[in-house]
Amino acid sequence: MIDDRPVLDDHLHLDPDHHRGIDAVRDFARVGGTHLLVVNKPSWHLGVEAETGEDFREVFERTIEIVDEASSELEGRAWPVLGVHPGLVSRLVDERGFAPDEARDLMQAGIDVAAEYVESGDALALKSGRPHYEVDDDVWAASNAVMRRAFEHGADLECAVQLHAEASEDMTEVAEWAEDAGMPAHRVVKHYAGGRLEGPTPSVMSDKERLETAAERGEPFLMETDYIDDPDRPGAVLGPKTVPRRVRWLLENGHDEAVELAHVETPMDVYGIDTEATLELDR
Repeated sequence: MIDDRPVLDDHLHLDPDHHRGIDAVRDFARVGGTHLLVVNKPSWHLGVEAETGEDFREVFERTIEIVDEASSELEGRAWPVLGVHPGLVSRLVDERGFAPDEARDLMQAGIDVAAEYVESGDALALKSGRPHYEVDDDVWAASNAVMRRAFEHGADLECAVQLHAEASEDMTEVAEWAEDAGMPAHRVVKHYAGGRLEGPTPSVMSDKERLETAAERGEPFLMETDYIDDPDRPGAVLGPKTVPRRVRWLLENGHDEAVELAHVETPMDVYGIDTEATLELDR
């Protein structure tokens, strides 16, 4: 721990079979990390080429298993975030010959299965989104429809939805879609965000410039690495030690309130998790 504080990485991946897995969690804990939100890897990275919504269940089960292992290594705990990576739409349409509406239906079915795990208490939140790269209009429409399905579940289950989407400082339209579905906008989390964002809650990539912007802005935010645990891209994105190290840097630079906001207040408001209480229970 860092000064008895909870330290949460809001978005990272763990490969249960092929790369560092639990060793990455140990690295995180060794430098003061206490809590993790572990997002399932893209289905095809785990060897699943889904044909039906039920085919995603293998991905979700493996993620839940490694999250249970991760919790045993932490002074706090880890939670699973489950869903369908929005990049799957391109794999389905461009490589597997799906029509955009067929891809939409399959991905929505995967979201439906992920929602079952949230409803049962086995997962904390959902993941969805849309491509962060240029796609045809019909693929864009299909992706937005998948995201809206996730918002419908977020409203029904009163859970958060993490989004993988294009870089932007203004996603008020997307937040309004969530509200139209009955879901509070602050429970929409923009993963890989900068320090400034209108609409959803930003999950800020933990480089110093973005974090300084978020800290000075004073609005709710989270911190993440998007560690991908990929043996073919070992240096991609940020390593698992980054969030604890950046927390120390923020504290050294007088941003105590920002650390409290990112690791205690915002997790409670967005996910309903008490990082302080879970830390105390596991001491």
